[in-house]
Amino acid sequence: MCLCYFRGVQPQCTMTLAQFVRKNALRNKRRSVLTVLSVAFSLLLLSFLMSVWRAFYIDKGSAASAQRLIVRHKVSLANFIPIYYRDRIRKIPGVVHVIPLNWFQGVYKDNKPENMFGRFGTDPDEFFETYAELSIPADQKEAWKHDRAGSVADIQLAKTQGWKIGDRIVIQGDVYPIRLELTLRGLFTSPLPNNCLYFNWKYVEEGVSWAKGHVGILWILVDSPQNMDRVAAAVDQMFSNAPEPTKTETERGFMLSFIAMLGSVKTFILVISLAAVFTILLVSGNTMAMSIRERTREVALLKTLGFQRHTILELFVGEAVGLTLLGGILGTLVALPILWGMSHIAQLSGLFLVALHDWKTTAPVAWAIAALAGFLSSAIPAYYASRTRIVEGLRSIG
Repeated sequence: MCLCYFRGVQPQCTMTLAQFVRKNALRNKRRSVLTVLSVAFSLLLLSFLMSVWRAFYIDKGSAASAQRLIVRHKVSLANFIPIYYRDRIRKIPGVVHVIPLNWFQGVYKDNKPENMFGRFGTDPDEFFETYAELSIPADQKEAWKHDRAGSVADIQLAKTQGWKIGDRIVIQGDVYPIRLELTLRGLFTSPLPNNCLYFNWKYVEEGVSWAKGHVGILWILVDSPQNMDRVAAAVDQMFSNAPEPTKTETERGFMLSFIAMLGSVKTFILVISLAAVFTILLVSGNTMAMSIRERTREVALLKTLGFQRHTILELFVGEAVGLTLLGGILGTLVALPILWGMSHIAQLSGLFLVALHDWKTTAPVAWAIAALAGFLSSAIPAYYASRTRIVEGLRSIG
């Protein structure tokens, strides 16, 4: 659509409606910039929290994860369970594989965030059968099985650290007083970000006497999702009267138990998200109300030139949507490096890597919310502006 003036009977276009909207949106640059920054900050919070919410409560993980159970000490994760539980659990109908998985706390190079990643001791013989979604070349998998000091790593983690197959990786333990000197034997790919290094737990057992015969967590692969509840109940029933009773839960339930330690995370995210949306509406509504009030005479002049009500509505609504959408895009782009930084904190890497992966889904939703907020905040003042009578508008001194 063109905005035209007349010379005789021939109209001549001077600018399009979109250009007119852009010029009006930037006529008060300071106010426009402050509006965009306010919306950007609100959408930064909103998109960050939406990504976290999706990672925590909506993302279901891989299909294989729906067939895995986690067995730990009933009292606390800090307590160990006997390794012989593994052989007894194997006898339960429906159990396919059982592997130990122990977090190895220690230092790789230094304590900088970029050198923090997951490192777990496990059993190479059954690891990739239990984690079927992880893909690794057969020769690399066999090389890991035959090297007691061997290890495998997520290919993205290897790229970040500059590792290649055959490299020596040294991790100095703290809880376990041993210096791991590992050789990278394989690189695996994962459908979701993994950011972990795995090695043979027997390496630690041979160097730390009190680590032998105990395990922090046992990971179970069940033959079908339908048997998950039955197997979980059977495991806990088996060890209910043992000195070290167990708690068996799904992989997702195990992850959510960490979040529950922080309190009512769901309520917190919901409240902050609603506050962010309210802030967007408040800021954009205030901006558009001021802008429209200042341009009452301009509206009357546009009507005098023959502009229809719907065109004036489009001008003001388009201006508001453009500003809020610009702020929304800016805010979500800033959220991306924040999620990336959180994903490189060892204790949070698993959850925030998934949140980072989900950003491409939540960002467009945040943009849609920004655009909708711009529309809602401008619709009422724009509607009343479009109804302004020409004489009243020309008399206005606002």
